[in-house]
Amino acid sequence: MIETLQDFVASLPAALQGLGIALIAAIPFVESYFGATIGVVLGLPPAVAITAAVLGNVISMLVVVLGAHRARTRIVAGREPVEASPRRQKLRRAFDRYGVAGVSLVGQTILPSQITSAAMVSFGASRNAVIMWQVISILLWGVVCGVIASLGVSVIG
Repeated sequence: MIETLQDFVASLPAALQGLGIALIAAIPFVESYFGATIGVVLGLPPAVAITAAVLGNVISMLVVVLGAHRARTRIVAGREPVEASPRRQKLRRAFDRYGVAGVSLVGQTILPSQITSAAMVSFGASRNAVIMWQVISILLWGVVCGVIASLGVSVIG
């Protein structure tokens, strides 16, 4: 899959490769970290690759968070709370233990930002807190992976 994404971005004219990175970074499991890495490996300046990857990932996360918030608002309006399944209770305990910041920063090692952000909103977390911490996390992961890729490319040469 990564090779296909690299081929897609490489096939674009140089002026549109940043947009290609933003598009692939919007895909769950590609995110800002793989998007930035792919951009750097393809020869884009690290600042361009990282910025494009972060923007693409943030935009897709915003769409999911706002949609999940809207759906949750409609679903819970006028309904009685139902007993959560054991699995959902386990997820909720982890969320309660680590909070929005912890789940946002570490959650991307397990699940895409789109999925973790939707889950947090479904648990009733503040939409704005989820957005803020997800943006911080996406930016942090994109910069770290982009810098590591840049250092790796410069060493390999």
